[in-house]
Amino acid sequence: MSLGDSRSAGEPAPDPYFVAAGEGSRHVIFPGVEIRTTAGERMLLSVVHFEPGSVVEPHMHPHEQMGLLLEGKLEFTIGAVTRIVGPGDKWRIPGGVLHHVKALDGPAVALDVFSPVREDYR
Repeated sequence: MSLGDSRSAGEPAPDPYFVAAGEGSRHVIFPGVEIRTTAGERMLLSVVHFEPGSVVEPHMHPHEQMGLLLEGKLEFTIGAVTRIVGPGDKWRIPGGVLHHVKALDGPAVALDVFSPVREDYR
């Protein structure tokens, strides 16, 4: 430990390569929708937890977004196209395209990647 280091004795140094489960920035983006994010230099990774029936209201952003549903079922609308997605299904949303999501039949967990980094989620 160096002078001025505020860590306790035995506390590990911050790791520039790995982020432990539960670490990262936490945001409630809509009622019942919580994200945990980790940012790199040019992209942001977001684990999204949906409570049953929760809704991500229609919105758009300039960031490219790609995602993968890990658990549950979602009704996902991108532009004028609506699909029911299940575990393993993926999506890609160009910047500037309106989209919204609703969790169906219970909770759901998704993985989203944004490029460039969404500073509001850092």
